[in-house]
Amino acid sequence: MTVKKLTAAEQQKLAVDFCGLSFTTPLVLLSGCVGFGEEYTRISGFSNRATGAVCLKGTTLEPRLGNAPHRIAETPGGMLNAIGLQNPGVDHVINTILPELDFSETRFIANVSGSTIEEYTEVTRRFDESPIDAIEINISCPNVREGGVTFGNDPDMSARVVAACRAVTDKPLITKLSPNQTDIADNARRCIEAGTDAFAVINTLMGMAIDINTRTPVIGNNQGGLSGPAIKPVALLRTHQVHQVCRAHDIPIIGQGGITTAQDAIEFLIAGAAAVGIGTALFYDPLICDTINRGLLDYLALQQLDSVSDLTGSLQLHGNANSPCGCD
Repeated sequence: MTVKKLTAAEQQKLAVDFCGLSFTTPLVLLSGCVGFGEEYTRISGFSNRATGAVCLKGTTLEPRLGNAPHRIAETPGGMLNAIGLQNPGVDHVINTILPELDFSETRFIANVSGSTIEEYTEVTRRFDESPIDAIEINISCPNVREGGVTFGNDPDMSARVVAACRAVTDKPLITKLSPNQTDIADNARRCIEAGTDAFAVINTLMGMAIDINTRTPVIGNNQGGLSGPAIKPVALLRTHQVHQVCRAHDIPIIGQGGITTAQDAIEFLIAGAAAVGIGTALFYDPLICDTINRGLLDYLALQQLDSVSDLTGSLQLHGNANSPCGCD
């Protein structure tokens, strides 16, 4: 497949500033969907240049083997995963993987994970001394027994992790928020006070699939993270809610969850995202970023807008809304 190269004028319309980093497009490849940034480059027609940034796979202090199989299950409108942060450890990532990445193609964002605040801090400190462009703090992974979503659902713990990581790096910090919490806006507020520079909204929703023949969960971990189009309405609402907190502080958001088309991406931008994450859709169409970029340009031309950033936070709410729960 031949991909039409973007012109300089088109690149200017798609470019966004994210925490002082120049993204060539608002598209960010999400952690866990593209390995450590080089896997999809083996596919004919694919280029990291179609993206503004690539989030590397979740990385811990020591190597981890991950969860027992099965780790993935397809569901209506999405998929469940419970990989369990399988990774070779931060030293291997920094010493072996990062030198092989082409930093002229796109920005690369490390994804820091851990079981304790001390582990988050040490992994962040080591990435601070690497060429990585920014650091995403994964305090919302539902597929590990310690840390992860345990921290992400507690505003106090979330703030403590962010503050600890902030103390050891000057690189942009992006906090990945869990949708599996009571008040995501309050958590965002606490993380801003603790020093986060940006947010990724949202991580996966907790879910389960059951094998009716064995009457056991399909996933070896019993539960996993649900991603894909099925979670898009939840992700849009959470992005809007977090934006209400962020806009007064000029804190940008990577909106993510079920984006498969340019229209999906535009909805997230309107809801308050400065950039949008592409994840599960890559499994169905590895070249989807080029399609979405073209769709964004078509929409900008139709709306007579000069920049994709003009869409961020442009949502106009209805004034006659009633109960937020949608009840009769």
